[in-house]
Amino acid sequence: MYIKLAGREVLVVGAGAVGGSKIGSLLETGARIHVIALQASERVRSWAEAGDIRLEERRFRPADLKGAFLVIAATSSRRLNELIFRGAQRRRILCNVVDVPELCDFFYPAVLRRGDLQIAISTAGQSPLLAQRIRQDLEKQFAPGYAAWLAQLGKMRRQVLSSDLPAERKRDLLKWLIRREEFGANQAISVVEGEHS
Repeated sequence: MYIKLAGREVLVVGAGAVGGSKIGSLLETGARIHVIALQASERVRSWAEAGDIRLEERRFRPADLKGAFLVIAATSSRRLNELIFRGAQRRRILCNVVDVPELCDFFYPAVLRRGDLQIAISTAGQSPLLAQRIRQDLEKQFAPGYAAWLAQLGKMRRQVLSSDLPAERKRDLLKWLIRREEFGANQAISVVEGEHS
């Protein structure tokens, strides 16, 4: 499941190396990120100074959970992480306690991104390093060129779907297009236009 976080409030408690890694991945989502930590890394402070996140260097308070859509607990204190998780559960807020699978409503996958193509690999928290290794293997199989190819496919798909072709012919043409990685976009578009005329 991919959750759209754009514009949603995400609370991250902890701003060291682990918390910073989670914050870094959240920055790409467009979420409103609120970070609470006794001490923040320079990397996290730089995001706060740039206005990318809201940072408060202080102790966590249960009231901090109010209004959060999602919570990441990335502190070095097991007791504090459990407190955050229990508080989130009471408020029905999704929570992830980093590296503690039994205190997670969701897991961070290792993600391979090629433009709009996203392949997520999860081990349900059992071995994040294995998930990363599999992602690295997939990076060789899905080269960066997939981003442009997928963008072309999207354009061609919209043309096919808006055409006057019969539904069965549209389906056949869409299946044919995804088998034609080496086929130039302009040639494929001319085929679609030829079918349409």
